[in-house]
Amino acid sequence: MIPKLEVYKNRVRLTSHNEIKPGLTAIESALLLLGSPEIELRAIHVAGTNGKGSTICFMESILKEAGISTGVFTSPAMIDIHDQIRIDGVNVTEHELTNSFQELKEAGLDGMLTDFELLTAAAFVTFNRLQPDIVLIECGMGGRFDSTNVLTPLVSVIPSIAKDHQSFLGNTIEEIAWHKAGIIKKGVPVVCGELSESALKVVNEISRDLESPLHVYDRDFRMTDEGHEYFQGSIQLEIKTRKMKGPHQAINASVAMEALSVLDLDLSIDSIQTGIANAQLSFRFEEVSPNLFFDGAHNPAAAKMLRETIEQQFPSEKVDFVIGMMANKEIKETLDELIPVAQSFTFIDFDVPGAATAQEVYNQCDFKNRQVTSDAFNDVIGSKDLHKKKIVSGSLYLLNSLRSHIL
Repeated sequence: MIPKLEVYKNRVRLTSHNEIKPGLTAIESALLLLGSPEIELRAIHVAGTNGKGSTICFMESILKEAGISTGVFTSPAMIDIHDQIRIDGVNVTEHELTNSFQELKEAGLDGMLTDFELLTAAAFVTFNRLQPDIVLIECGMGGRFDSTNVLTPLVSVIPSIAKDHQSFLGNTIEEIAWHKAGIIKKGVPVVCGELSESALKVVNEISRDLESPLHVYDRDFRMTDEGHEYFQGSIQLEIKTRKMKGPHQAINASVAMEALSVLDLDLSIDSIQTGIANAQLSFRFEEVSPNLFFDGAHNPAAAKMLRETIEQQFPSEKVDFVIGMMANKEIKETLDELIPVAQSFTFIDFDVPGAATAQEVYNQCDFKNRQVTSDAFNDVIGSKDLHKKKIVSGSLYLLNSLRSHIL
């Protein structure tokens, strides 16, 4: 589901399929009809389970401070299709996106692609027309067979590998790592975050076979914290502050800095420090109003990161969680990660295809102080206690639906 995609499809009378079809044959054929707009892009390609959006946000912010123009393609949408394609940090305009979809129509792409493949093609023609200096491209799912994997990037980036989308990517870390590492191209440098031994083994083997230099967190670069954070990698510098909190964001920031350092862009220390300090992504431990936080922790690995952030930011405190999740996620395992820092759980319904009901999530929670509510607005926003921390988490679709009541 891509919010407002249908507006543009209807505007230019273009059709696509609302389903997931991993594979590159269709998108490769479509891009040939478009004159191969992806070939000229100077791209950084990002795949992984968690941390993709944050890592891209850090890179985008650093490049902005350095005066380097950027194009960004991410998913899913925070609000609608416009925030999935950004130029210099600004959502693509209706005029530019209409031009891109008109180009797809005129090239004969009607009925050829899935919705996400169509959006990928629209992003590529937009960037090809506007010519930003660097484009940051996030895989939609997996990597090897994701429609974005038609690029030969300047550097491939894998912030993390954990279990998610198992019906498509496999049930083991090794299988999932094989998909994520599919973005690695021959001779192109690879920068990875903190990976498990089994995931790193797969990435190592593929990088070696493709003769791609591999930079791994805590082996080739790292962030130390002894009263202040200090990055040690292809460059060395102190990190004075950052808005995106949590130990996992220190790793994501490190991956971003190492990836940009590999490109030898001659970035100033000040532009890196300021970029890291100012980077802020929606729904990443975001304080949307006093003591009310939104965080899109939708799988066990992300929930573990959220718990560690709570432990770091609110030592010895318990928080009230408001949770809504998609039915295809590891619900019990995700909730188990949050229990050590929970004061209570409130589970809510949200109207999105594939969402688990509040009662279904409630039934998988092994915590006594829990409830189901049918009044999401009042239980999330109307019942705020400024002396208690409340964290709304789970599906990004849920967070999107509630955000408009606050901002």
